[in-house]
Amino acid sequence: MTDLTITRSFPLPPEKVFDFVTRRERLLDWWGPEGMTVRDERLDFSAEGPWHSVIVNADGRRFKVSGRVVEVSPPQAVEFTWGWHDETDARGPESRVRIELRPEGAGTRFVLRHTGLADDESRDNHEQGWTSSLAKLERLAR
Repeated sequence: MTDLTITRSFPLPPEKVFDFVTRRERLLDWWGPEGMTVRDERLDFSAEGPWHSVIVNADGRRFKVSGRVVEVSPPQAVEFTWGWHDETDARGPESRVRIELRPEGAGTRFVLRHTGLADDESRDNHEQGWTSSLAKLERLAR
């Protein structure tokens, strides 16, 4: 197992960044790598419970991921489980994502930890996906 940590700084206060991370209408603005579209989802990280999303790339290939929101601590943290589905919709190994927000001057320090990834290749793939998604969030949270 291996872990991934990505850190960003946003010029908005933690409460505003928390909305981008937990509220469905804000999540849909940045969820998924650039060039991909969310086609089906239950993306409300404002309360504990199940979630899922299906993203589609330019070639029409579908990627489904699902899990359960296990912690919501406004405006400091949200944590959820994560598991990709295969082409038969069988859910694969589970990992965990925790996003922590801390005041940083007039803005927010954003720390994403994705833990329990299978290997270095999985970590690298997730790093690419999260980095691309967070680039969209950075443009929104200016």
